[in-house]
Amino acid sequence: MRSFDYDSLPGRILFGVGSLDRLSDEVASTGASKVFVVTDPATEGIAGSTIDRLGDRFAGSFTDIELHVPLGGVRRAGDLARERDADAVLTVGGGSTTGYGKVLSLELGIPLIAVPTTYAGSEMTPIYGITSDGLKRTERDLRVLPKVVLYDPSLTVSLPASATGPSGMNALAHCVEALYAKEQNPISSIVAEEGIRALAVGLPGSIRVPEDLDARSEALYGAFLAGSALAVVGMAVHHRICHVLGGTFGLSHGDVNAVILPHVARYNREAAPGALARAARALGATDAPTALYDLAVEIGAPTSLAELGMQESDLDQAAELAAIPPPWNPRAVKFEDVRALLDDAFHGRRPGATAGSTVAIET
Repeated sequence: MRSFDYDSLPGRILFGVGSLDRLSDEVASTGASKVFVVTDPATEGIAGSTIDRLGDRFAGSFTDIELHVPLGGVRRAGDLARERDADAVLTVGGGSTTGYGKVLSLELGIPLIAVPTTYAGSEMTPIYGITSDGLKRTERDLRVLPKVVLYDPSLTVSLPASATGPSGMNALAHCVEALYAKEQNPISSIVAEEGIRALAVGLPGSIRVPEDLDARSEALYGAFLAGSALAVVGMAVHHRICHVLGGTFGLSHGDVNAVILPHVARYNREAAPGALARAARALGATDAPTALYDLAVEIGAPTSLAELGMQESDLDQAAELAAIPPPWNPRAVKFEDVRALLDDAFHGRRPGATAGSTVAIET
């Protein structure tokens, strides 16, 4: 008989072209009168349109966004928000921007409203991270969940291919890891599998024709599902490795997700065959690791750590930080195994399919 735990997280979601037009009413529903906007220069045009919709509720903005949410940066943002007497924070941008907003919401005790412009999915999770002293530390707190998330696919049309691909692979990583996470359950797995399917369709279409709103909608829908799935389960070795490569070595989170995902999928393939078979089914393939690698190639996402600027001499340190202490993972995490995985990722080797890799899928 089935037996599982599932936490349905709070939050209001508005999805569809034109959702941003409803921002004023949604802000009013939170009771906020002084909204502090967090954004970055890449989304300046969208942010300007968003600020116009706030009218006299606009209380100022912070645009000095840095990757991986460094401690000094969030302190500067917090000081400015306090100076403006902000009673709500609104983020317009990708994962790093949302990360700043989460920390501000938590520290100031004010509601967060998120307008995502990439496929990061951070807006759907109670997970936040701060980088200090060369290490990225993540925490989980329900108070950082946005009160409202407005998904408007038209806001992603200007996202260049160089960001669309890695950002989408980040979302795919959320889905794949959710399928074999320690707390995975039938509901989260259904959500994750549908997320993979939507992303596998939407991402190539968004790359081929950036203005294709149907493709952009599928990709953004997949990212929403990816964040929703990861939000109710734990993380495993994939995210540990990516946080090390980002927080300690300064690599972009989306880029490292694109490179690492196929190799971690292969690493866990024998330990979680049902989960990886579901991922393969959603990808329309027979082997998930090779299909993920081939999708990265198709959409122009990076496939090697070397092309991201990682130094081969740093792989030992990266493996040690990722494996010690070992995170939960369906396959035991050992230094030598992670080091071998990183070597394959550094050189961009295509994961090999195994004979008989297709297994029965539990539904």
